[in-house]
Amino acid sequence: MRTVSFPGELVDAITRHLEHYAAAGQDGHVFVGPQGGQLRRSNFRDDWVKARKDAGATAELHFHDLRHTGNTLASTAGASTRELMTRMGHSSSRVALIYQHTTSDRDRAIADRLGAMIRDGGGDPSDNGDMGSART
Repeated sequence: MRTVSFPGELVDAITRHLEHYAAAGQDGHVFVGPQGGQLRRSNFRDDWVKARKDAGATAELHFHDLRHTGNTLASTAGASTRELMTRMGHSSSRVALIYQHTTSDRDRAIADRLGAMIRDGGGDPSDNGDMGSART
């Protein structure tokens, strides 16, 4: 078992889910079938299709895409490769690199940070002008 932190804004929704839809206990599954049993392909598909339709998502959205989106967002939020590996429970950096997509927003943020470093004499903007150091 591993612990994964979530944004505080999601705690109420996660708590509600665990109280109403997950198996009881610390070792209980987070997602269970209609009668409370472990999910299998045979008893998951219909529930997934209904949930996807209720959310207004297209048929191209697969359940695993949610994991991909979450990890891509964590990467965009600044998670390092090692931090992504820990969040995902993987020991391979190869898998974590998949989630480190380059976006125009991240590219802009990098350029802005580089500009701030140049304006501040080459140091890290958070170093308050200590020109002898830069984090890498």
